[in-house]
Parts: sequence; structure tokens; C-alpha cells
Amino acid sequence: MKNGFGNRPRARDLGIVVGVLPPGAHNAITDVPGVRVGHCTLIQGHGNLMPGQGPIRTGVTAILPHPGDLFLEKITGAIVRINGFGEVTNSQQVDEMGVMEGPILLTNTMNVPRVADAVIDWAYEHSSDMSVTTWGISPIVAETSDNYLNDARGRHVRREHVFEAIASARDGIVTEGAVGGGTGMICYEFKGGIGTASRVVAAEFGGYTIGALVQSNFGSRAKLRIDGVPVGRALMDYDERIQRDSQGSVIVVIATDAPMSSRQLKRMGMRVAFGLARTGTQGGNTSGDFAICFSTARNRPHHSTAPILQLTQVVEDTALINQLFDAVVETTEEAVLNSLFKAETMQGRDHRIIYALPIQETVEIMNRYGHTQVKFPS
Repeated sequence: MKNGFGNRPRARDLGIVVGVLPPGAHNAITDVPGVRVGHCTLIQGHGNLMPGQGPIRTGVTAILPHPGDLFLEKITGAIVRINGFGEVTNSQQVDEMGVMEGPILLTNTMNVPRVADAVIDWAYEHSSDMSVTTWGISPIVAETSDNYLNDARGRHVRREHVFEAIASARDGIVTEGAVGGGTGMICYEFKGGIGTASRVVAAEFGGYTIGALVQSNFGSRAKLRIDGVPVGRALMDYDERIQRDSQGSVIVVIATDAPMSSRQLKRMGMRVAFGLARTGTQGGNTSGDFAICFSTARNRPHHSTAPILQLTQVVEDTALINQLFDAVVETTEEAVLNSLFKAETMQGRDHRIIYALPIQETVEIMNRYGHTQVKFPS
């Protein structure tokens, strides 16, 4: 089976337009000015599982909120637990202080401690004062499990891979599908992984941008809905059903250039659940579902001699806040769909195969339900 990134279309390339707000230039989280994304993808070996050795189907994804020193110029942030069977490191500190102070990393479950340790090494290389004249970085690392396809026991994401993901972070087009932290992930029993999308609110409300990036690893096929169409039910016999716990997990990173407090970002993060629900999930008992939200417009200096810091923020009794909520729902839904559409069929450990969402069949199902604007690209 082919492993790779390929040229599969995104949802919007097929005419699947989710929601009513317009996307940004790249329909990606990087449409929020300053935000960059990088991946390190690890695909190695085939055949039977040799615990600790392979096959390897894993990786790490880095989201950098701005191009400056993320420790000295902290971003306003919030982490929302939708269902807590999982981990986002240092979430309690973010909840207490309302800021994040480094890159955001996504990986697989067993690699969280190693990735966090590598982020500390990376931060030390960029600051001689850290842990000497001031405190050290508190890494933000989130996870979903790639155990079905990957040799998770090998914990194959190393220091150099984390450094590579951070160093490769760029603005513009984001590579999606089976890449980075999403390499070994499964979504609605099809191949999943990394997906992204963005929205721009109306100019009269500031024209702010909201971007989402997801690491999708959740859902039962029968529940998959694409723009309201029960596509999953129609694809139940597409291939031999896999036997796995389909509750899974998902990480959603939300970025915006709207000036929002940590409390307001929590309110944004709560709307992520509505976007996920529109794709067909209710959140399983053992799912680790988290929203990591940040604003690039309320940065706080690490060193300040002034006792008062004046910051602007969105007023919550205007139409703007509801447009921002709408944008979170729409970007989350479309990012999940893009993670499905862009991911290719992958064979992993023990010859297990997870098939990609079939594009042609999906178009035909959408057409049967009256979505005649959806067409297979020529």
C-alpha cells in the first residue's frame, strides 16, 4: 500500500463549502498573521510488529504562534477539556496564568514526555538566561494515540525530530493528512491526521481571522457526516471493517488575531465541540478531546517594570463575538474534513491497512443527497 502525501483534494476543492463565513487566503491556521506550522514525519519499516523497533508510523507537528521570542513575548491562551482521557502538558499553568510561552507540539501518546523534554532543550539553546536568572519554559504538548498503525512502544520521536518540526515551521500552505503528529492517526475508521481551515469575520467587525488545526483520531464510520450528509452510513461496505476502539481522540488548535482574554478564549474553545459534533461525533468515554486556543493580539512581556499592563479585548455584547464563535465551529468542522480528504491509504504494523476516504464515492453520495455542486476535480 502507498504511504505518502499525494495530491488528494481538500473538501473545498470538491465544492464542499462548510458554513457561511469566507476563508482566509490559504484556508489554514497560518492565515492568522505570524502563525507558522512545521512537521517531522517518520515512516519506516513494514510487516509484523517488533515492539520497540517498528514498523514506525508517527511524527510531531509544531505550531509557532508568532516569529519572535515566545518566552519573552508570551501569548494569551487557554486550554479547554472537552473529554479528559488524554493529556495537554502544563494546562494547569495556562489556566492559572492565562498565557503560553513556547511552541505548541502535537505527537502520539507515548512520546509526550520526550517531546516536552526536547522543547526544553530547544528553549535552552535559544536563551542563556532561562533557569538561571528567570524560570524555564513550560512546554505545551498534546497527544492522540497511533498505536493501531505504529510501534508506539518504540517512542520513536526523538530530540532531533522535535527540533526539525520547529525549524521547518512556515506560514502559507500547510501540509495536511498523514504528516507530523497525524502520521499514524485514524478518523471515522478512514485514514486521518492533520487538517486545517480558516475564516475571516466581516470587515465592519474588524475583519479578524480565526484558524483551526486538528490532529484527528476519532469517530465511528457509521456516524461520519460531511456538510450534513450521512456519508459514513453509505460507505459501511466500502472495505473490510477494521476492528478497533473508534472512540479515539482529537486535538484542535484555535488561533486568532482578535484581541481576546484567556476567559474569552475558553469560550471560543467550548465551541470546538460543536464543530466536531457536526462531523458526527459525540465524544467517547475514553476520548481525549482538547482545544488549545490563543490570541496573537494580546502578547505579554516576560520582563516588565510597570505594575499595570493595558490590553484591549473584544466586547462581548456585540455581533462580533458570535461571528468569532461561528468561525470556530466552521473551521473545526472543515479542518476535520480536510484531514480526511488529504490523508492517503496507509499500511502499518502487522500489515494493518487503513484506507483513505474514497473521493469518487463520496462525491457520488453527496450528489445523491442534492449537493450537486460537489464534483470530482478533473
